[in-house]
Amino acid sequence: MSTMSDDAVVVVEDDAFFEGKPNSQPVVVDKELQEKKLSWQKLRRYDSLDAESGKLQGCDVHHHSKEVDMTTILQLAFQSIGIVYGDIGTSPLYVYASTFTEGIKNNDDILGVLSIIFYTLTLLPLIKYVFIVLRANDNGEGGTFALYSLVCRYAKVGLIPSQQAEDKEVSNYRLELPDNRLRRASKLKAKLEKSKSTKYFLLFATMLGTSMVIGDGILTPSISGGIVWISVGILICLFLFQRFGTDKVGYTFAPIICIWFTFIGSIGLYNIIKHDPTVIKAINPKYIIDYFTRNKKQAWISLGGIVLATTGTEALFADVGHFTVRSIQISMCSVTFPSLVLAYTGQASYLRKHNEGVSEAFYKSIPDPFYWPMFVVAVLASIIASQAMISGTFSIIQQSLSLGCFPRVKIVHTSSKYEGQVYIPEINYLLMLASVGVTAGFRTTNKIGNAYGIAVVFVMTLTSAFLVLIMIMIWKTNILLVIAYVLVIGTVEFLYLSSVLYKFDQGGYLPLAFAAILVTVMYVWNYVYRKKYNYELDHKISPEKLKQIASNTKLCRIPGLAIFYSELVQGIPPIFEQYIANVPALHSLLVLVSIKSLPIGKVPIEERFLFRRVEPHELNIFRCVVRYGYTDAHNEKETFEVTLIDRLKEYISKDLWLSPVDEEKESDQMVEKELEVVERERQAGIVHLMGESEVVAGKGASFGKRVLINYAYNFLRRNVRQSYKVFDIPSTRLLKVGMTYEL
Repeated sequence: MSTMSDDAVVVVEDDAFFEGKPNSQPVVVDKELQEKKLSWQKLRRYDSLDAESGKLQGCDVHHHSKEVDMTTILQLAFQSIGIVYGDIGTSPLYVYASTFTEGIKNNDDILGVLSIIFYTLTLLPLIKYVFIVLRANDNGEGGTFALYSLVCRYAKVGLIPSQQAEDKEVSNYRLELPDNRLRRASKLKAKLEKSKSTKYFLLFATMLGTSMVIGDGILTPSISGGIVWISVGILICLFLFQRFGTDKVGYTFAPIICIWFTFIGSIGLYNIIKHDPTVIKAINPKYIIDYFTRNKKQAWISLGGIVLATTGTEALFADVGHFTVRSIQISMCSVTFPSLVLAYTGQASYLRKHNEGVSEAFYKSIPDPFYWPMFVVAVLASIIASQAMISGTFSIIQQSLSLGCFPRVKIVHTSSKYEGQVYIPEINYLLMLASVGVTAGFRTTNKIGNAYGIAVVFVMTLTSAFLVLIMIMIWKTNILLVIAYVLVIGTVEFLYLSSVLYKFDQGGYLPLAFAAILVTVMYVWNYVYRKKYNYELDHKISPEKLKQIASNTKLCRIPGLAIFYSELVQGIPPIFEQYIANVPALHSLLVLVSIKSLPIGKVPIEERFLFRRVEPHELNIFRCVVRYGYTDAHNEKETFEVTLIDRLKEYISKDLWLSPVDEEKESDQMVEKELEVVERERQAGIVHLMGESEVVAGKGASFGKRVLINYAYNFLRRNVRQSYKVFDIPSTRLLKVGMTYEL
């Protein structure tokens, strides 16, 4: 049983917190509200203060996603070439060398490998990701956490008990779908909701997939091999350039990658014509069967090299939040896929005549006049290749942060023109150090290729598993199509996964080591986050208790507006009672703010704030649940407090106009009087109250639990971004309330 420590401390960072800011104009009550007031008795207001907020009915809800015009789509398509495809685009540098590690034994093996490459590129990057997985985006956001949030939204598999009926009214929530094949979907939904082990497994799989994608971002630069210290120098410049944002990075790198695709496509076409045009017969899958028949186990082992043709495919999905589905589909189908097919076919044509050149097939197949220009572009493209996974890493860490699965870091939105383009300074520099270390430490392409293959296929397999859940439960896809997907795509990925795991001891352990570290960090943070939330839920202050506290005649009411922050949605955290016990004073206007993350990408600003008044009216206390999607910026152009006060005034106007008063004039006076109170207290000064809870393992806790909470979590907490900085709260008006939780 968790117990609360008796010690509590109040820390005031600065006495100078009585500062005001200019306020916006009072809200004008519209005609629609007047009509609503006339039929007030007929209105049924949904109330969930113990759920813990209310929302006025009658708001017009439109389901929408990211919609942009064709000009913007084409601009984003061009940018995406520089951001998304550097990784998969540079695979021709090493695929044949990684496949034929012991040389070419039979000339027809080249046709077999080319056929496998062609159908792998067609099935996985093109059909699976571009035309199926991208459809599973969450209002324009992609990645493992986007899939997880979709599942959480349709089934109660999240481990934080903060669901509210009002959340489904948010425009982007999108729960209503055609109900054909509903029975199968309902059965699966019920099984997921009843099984606690399944809930934990889904969260763990999400963390693992996310960690593998981040591992991809670390491993990508090293796979190019070559001149190590030049690569390290360019790599450092690449990471330092990230702060300018995806927009500028995309426009800078896109021309280089466009030149790269033009070169490899043109040289591939030249090699096909010059060396062996008959190589195009590899489109016949019969050559795949012949290849496995001839080489048996060796053919299966070679799949670990062939799968490197798909490296960076997950970036298509992880980076979709920086762009749009349509822009990525256009750039993939018009530029990337044709160029890659020509490049691999051209190399195969060259190798049919020059078996001995397989270890350096890419460079040896370049015509002499183009060798040095191609070499320079290849070095640049190889380093830029890591950009896809860097951008993807920023996106998925932003998502995991908002869902309580990652320590707090600074999220910088780098573009006002394009949604979803973010930069995370702390992660950028950690990635830089890890990538430079791997690049300098691993000098052989084969070993790093083995490591890379495991990371790539593992994430693909996890994505497919989530996708099958989404197909059945959300899309309600015909079961025959689901079976076809599993038999075709699932079988291909399983074969690749079994092959790359065979080389686990030859460098394949590296991504799993990275993933183990990242999953440990995520698990520690999420575990204590959930424990803290449940502790506060068990010890929350009831609305009745709050009324008693606020009505206490010994409690001094001082001028000003206080905003008290909490992550607890279903109630008021116990830390508030400790504050009152130590400082028996309360501001004249109090807003108790609960911060909540919804399992959706974005919450429209007009639907973000849910207010509820704590009765009686004269207490001037309000509850507010502030809902964010996992890609929403917490520090918008306007400061949080300005937006909050504007929304509070709007709520007061609507609430009083819908209250049962006899005269319209009396209602007008009530609205005017309440708005005057808000403005007066705002001018008197705004103070931000924030709980700073220390957590320790409770008495009798196991050794493992003590290590996890007392050392691992508290080490992370001391070394991450403080919560008040997330909302850009000025330290001169911040009052921290300290308290110890024994979990």
